[in-house]
Amino acid sequence: MCGIVGYTGSRQAYPVILKGLKRLEYRGYDSSGVALLKDGELNVYKKKGKVAELEESMIGKNIDAQIGIGHTRWATHGEPSDRNAHPHSSASGKLAMIHNGIIENYALIKQDLVNKGYSFKSDTDTEVLLNFIEDIQQNNNSTLEEAVRIALKRVTGAYCILLIEQDNPDTIIAARKGSPLVIGIGKGEHFLASDASPIIEYTKEVVYVNDYELAIVKPDELILKNLGNEKITPYITKLDMELAAIEKGGYDHFMIKEIFEQPSTIFDCLRGRLDAKEGVIRMSGVDKHIDQLINANRIMILACGTSWHAGLIAEYIIEELCRIPVEVEYASEFRYRNPIVNKGDVIIAISQSGETADTLVALEKAKENGAFIFGVVNAVGSSIARISNAGAYTHAGPEIGVASTKAFTGQLAVLMMVALNIAKHKGTVSDERYKSLLLELEEVPEKVTAILKNAEDIKIIAEKYKNASDFLFLGRGYNFPVALEGALKLKEISYIHAEGYPAAEMKHGPIALVDENLPVVFIATKDVYHEKIVSNMQEIKARKGKIISIVTEGDMISPGLSNDYFAIPPADELIAPILTVIPLQLLSYYVGIAKGIDVDKPRNLAKSVTVE
Repeated sequence: MCGIVGYTGSRQAYPVILKGLKRLEYRGYDSSGVALLKDGELNVYKKKGKVAELEESMIGKNIDAQIGIGHTRWATHGEPSDRNAHPHSSASGKLAMIHNGIIENYALIKQDLVNKGYSFKSDTDTEVLLNFIEDIQQNNNSTLEEAVRIALKRVTGAYCILLIEQDNPDTIIAARKGSPLVIGIGKGEHFLASDASPIIEYTKEVVYVNDYELAIVKPDELILKNLGNEKITPYITKLDMELAAIEKGGYDHFMIKEIFEQPSTIFDCLRGRLDAKEGVIRMSGVDKHIDQLINANRIMILACGTSWHAGLIAEYIIEELCRIPVEVEYASEFRYRNPIVNKGDVIIAISQSGETADTLVALEKAKENGAFIFGVVNAVGSSIARISNAGAYTHAGPEIGVASTKAFTGQLAVLMMVALNIAKHKGTVSDERYKSLLLELEEVPEKVTAILKNAEDIKIIAEKYKNASDFLFLGRGYNFPVALEGALKLKEISYIHAEGYPAAEMKHGPIALVDENLPVVFIATKDVYHEKIVSNMQEIKARKGKIISIVTEGDMISPGLSNDYFAIPPADELIAPILTVIPLQLLSYYVGIAKGIDVDKPRNLAKSVTVE
C-alpha cells in the first residue's frame, strides 16, 4: 500500500526513482509523482494513473538532479487525482514530502493551520502534516530535522515520510512509525524505499528503520536518531535476494510465475529443516523455545486475508497433532476487542509482508499481556519478524503479484513443520504417524510439479465459466479453509462474486442460490469426508448447478457427478490443502486473464496493507 522511493548521491536521481516506482507498482496505487532538487530549484511532478502516465508527462521537463523522492499513492484521504497525488509542496514551496500512512488527528491540526492563514491545495492528511512541519520550522527558527521531530511527537497515526528541502541540496529526512522503510547503503550514495525491491539492483547492504526513528540521509552519511534526538547505531544487514526474483523471467505475469515457482519455494521452505529419512525436523525458532510451545495454555493465531486462511488450516492441524486448543482471529478485529490474553499463551502471527498494520498492533497488545509471539513471515527483517520472540521464515522469495500464492503454500509448509515438531516433543503423535507425515511433506514439491504440468486443463475450465456472475466454493475439514481461499482468489483476480462455505453448511442457506447458471467448486479429495462431499455434490446436481471438482487421482465417483474436474495426486488429509489450493490459484488466474484483467495489479487492492 503506497510505495516510497528516495535517492541521494552522484547518479541522476530521476531514472533511479522511476525504476523504483515501477518495482513498487505491485503494492497497489492510483497516482504517482516525483520531486527533484538541484541548485536550489525544487520541481514537483505528479499524475493520476499509472507510473507510465507519469513518465510520459515528464517528457521535456527538467529532470536533472542528484537527489529526489518518488511515490505511488493508494488513496485514503481524498480521491485519486493529480492534486491529491504525492509529493506535496509546502506553502512556501521550499519543502516537498511523500507519505505512506494515515495521520488520524490531521483535522485538528488542519483547523489550527487554517486559523493561522494556511490554505490547502489537496484533500490529503499529508499536505497538512507537511505544512505543520514547516510552521514549526518557521516559528521556532529550527532545522528541518528538529521540526520533523517536534511534529511527529504531536501527531497520532501511522507514517513513513521522506522530505527534501530547497536550501539543503543533498539531504533527505525520513521517519517511520507503522509503515516500512529500508535504506540501501551504496558508495557515496543512499537509496530509500518501502521495501528492498527498488534497492537490490544497486546494493545488498541495507538498514531497516524501526518505529519512532528518524534518518538524516546524505550521499556519504547516514545518521539515525530516535525522537528524543539520541543517535542510534545503524544495523546493516545483507539482502538475501536476487534481482531475477523480482523480474517476470519470461512469464506473462508475476502471478503465474509465482504459481509455477511453488515446487521450488516449498522445497526451499523445507530444505535444511525437514529430514524424512532421519525422522527429524530442525527449526531453531521452535527448538530454542520448545518449552513455551509444548506448555502453551492455548495458541492464538492472528492474521489477515490469505494468511488468515492459512491460520484456519493450522488450527485443524495443531489441534489434531498437538492437542493444544487453538483460536484463529482476524488481527483487524482482535486489536479493537478486549481479548483475554495471559502469560503462557502463544500467539502465532502470520503475514507475507511482515508489515500488516492490524497484525502489528494486535501483537503489541498481546505482548504487553505477556504472550509469547511466534512470527511466520516471508519478508526478512520485517517489523513482525523483529517484534516476535521467535519465528520461522517461509523462504518463498519476493511475491510481486498482489494475490498471494506461493506465500500461502509456504505458510502451510512452515505451520505443518511447527505442528509436527511440537507434537513430537510433546508425545501427542505416534512415531509411525510422525514419520508418515514427514515423508508426505517431503513429497509435496514433486506433487505440485505434477499438478502444474496439467495447468492447461484448468485454463479450458476457466474459459467455460469466465462469464459467470457468481461462484460457490465448498469443502470439508482441512479443505474448508481452502474453499475460502479459492473464493477469495477468484474475487481478487476476476472481480466475480464468490463465496466459500463448509459443504455441510450448504443446506443452511447457500443452496438457495443454486440454479443452472451457478458454478459450484467442490474440493472433493479422498479423505474421511469424501462420502459426505459426494452427497453434497448429488444435492447440487439435482438442482442443475454446474459442478467443478478437485478430486484425487483414481477417484471413480466424484468425476461422474461433475461437469468438469481436475485430478491431483493422493495425499494425507493434513497435507492435502497445499495441493488442493494450486488448481484454485490457476482457476482464478485463467479466469482473470480470460476477462482481460490486470491480474498482477487488480483494482482497489494493495499488496501489503500497512494502514488501517
